[in-house]
Amino acid sequence: MKVKSLALGQVRPCLLRPARRTTIAFRTSSWPSLALSTRTPLTSVSRLQATRRRPHSTNSRSSDHHDAHVQNATQSSTSKNDNDNDNCTDGGEQPSRAPYVRTGSVFPISSSTLFDAALTSIVGLGIVFLGGVAYIAWYKKNVLDKIEKAFDGGYDPVLALADFEKETSSKRLIENDQSMEHLRRKEQDCVDNIIKGNTRGHYYFLIGPKGGGKSTLILEAMRAIQAEGVSVLDAHPDLEVFRLRLGKALNYEFHEDSQTLLFQRRDPKEGAAVLISYIVAAGPALDVERALNKLEKVALRKAKKTGRPLVLVLNNVQHFNNNENGRNMLLLLQQKAEAWAASGIDPCNIVSSISAICRDDFWPCLLMHKAANRMHVLTIGDLSFETARHALGHMRLARNKPHADQSTIDQTVTLVGGRLSYLSHMAQMEDMLRGARDLVDWEREWLLSQIGLIPDCDDDVMDEQKWSTCSWLLLREFVRLHKERQRERQAAGLPWDPTELPSIPYGRCRQIMTRTDFIEELDRTNIISIGVKLDVRPDSMLILQAAREVVEEEGFDDLLQNVRDRIDEIESLHRTREIAVRREKYSC
Repeated sequence: MKVKSLALGQVRPCLLRPARRTTIAFRTSSWPSLALSTRTPLTSVSRLQATRRRPHSTNSRSSDHHDAHVQNATQSSTSKNDNDNDNCTDGGEQPSRAPYVRTGSVFPISSSTLFDAALTSIVGLGIVFLGGVAYIAWYKKNVLDKIEKAFDGGYDPVLALADFEKETSSKRLIENDQSMEHLRRKEQDCVDNIIKGNTRGHYYFLIGPKGGGKSTLILEAMRAIQAEGVSVLDAHPDLEVFRLRLGKALNYEFHEDSQTLLFQRRDPKEGAAVLISYIVAAGPALDVERALNKLEKVALRKAKKTGRPLVLVLNNVQHFNNNENGRNMLLLLQQKAEAWAASGIDPCNIVSSISAICRDDFWPCLLMHKAANRMHVLTIGDLSFETARHALGHMRLARNKPHADQSTIDQTVTLVGGRLSYLSHMAQMEDMLRGARDLVDWEREWLLSQIGLIPDCDDDVMDEQKWSTCSWLLLREFVRLHKERQRERQAAGLPWDPTELPSIPYGRCRQIMTRTDFIEELDRTNIISIGVKLDVRPDSMLILQAAREVVEEEGFDDLLQNVRDRIDEIESLHRTREIAVRREKYSC
């Protein structure tokens, strides 16, 4: 059977919709005609079925007629398919075989999909970059604004804590403050000028014994101006704690609240030991340097607005450890203070100690004196005898305590001295004289616990007894000078201040003690106090009274000499053993 198919050039392709009826005709030599009719799409040709078969006819006329009929049907079907294609192209229904048709971007810019994707990525990255730049600029400005707010009036946390009791106090305490207004110390005017920023070109080091009133002077000066342009912070042996305190005083978070930290990651190649050593050694110092640099920018901006410098008060700098890290931190602060004092921006005031819970050490002053060019030292001492009597009487009246006669007040002041902390404690006592004697007894027992003498000491405590004997040699000299000065004043008929502490030059103390390294230890223990002019004196009148009671006991000089002889015997015994061992070694 021979089959003659239509030529491929006579059929035009067209995408057909489902459910379209299509007719295809074939002509064969054995079959007159074959017509296939289907309502399924051309994509499933296997489902086409023959709808009609005609028997073979020998009539040539009918065959020609049939060929013409098939040709007309084919042409009509082809023209219908062309019309369908035109309708699809002109915006008709989309073809059903969509996955095989090329699609572009949502918002096409060009005819290239790759170019559109690259351009979209570049624009997105640019928007992110500009947003990051804008955020960093805003964050830096916000940091400076927050630091500037820390120096606004009424913001300082130290002043707020100091005023909390006053705000919640009763009328009696308010009257107490009013009655104490006339007890203004002579150093208050100088401290007021420092806090107000009137003394430019210098930075100040306030030094004095514990309980001498340094914190009171500063708080009173800050209260007068509502702490405007002033910020206070306390030092701490741990530099991390000091870093946090500096951030609190300056209202500075050290960029810990920045969202850019989400995109920062430390190099994993760095070991844990390297990371820990970096944080411990360099972390706090670098953060303090950054904070002070921010403060410098704020001080320049604030000076243009108000014309006043900013004042930063560092309290208790003796709490820094006397090691490399502590000395480096103190040097960093001093370098900033020197630079700011030279420019007149920020006189940084460094306070030695504060209140009764702190001690005063002289080593920060000696250390800073080496590199000091613009540092002024202000000493805050005890009250004189007349001022202390006057203050104690008014303190008792303000606290509604029973009136005390002048003799009792004089004896109390003679025992405790002119230290404000002791006078405030005595003003609350019902029996001031008994309370003063109890303080002297407690101070004497504490002194003996620190440097008590042991007559028949063993060689294990020989070093401790060396320190004790050298300390008592110095204290005995203080007692002798105090008694001698009293006799001279009484013999000459001159007024005598019983609260005046005797002083000995630093070089003379080295000769008396014969051990120079013990002087700093006594200063650190608050047994003695070293002044700005390197004059050594007892730390307080209570120490002098306690030492006087011990020294005036019967047999004290013999006890001191016996302990010194015992120390010499132990040292000579050690030297004899050493010589004997060497002789045996050489004889062998």
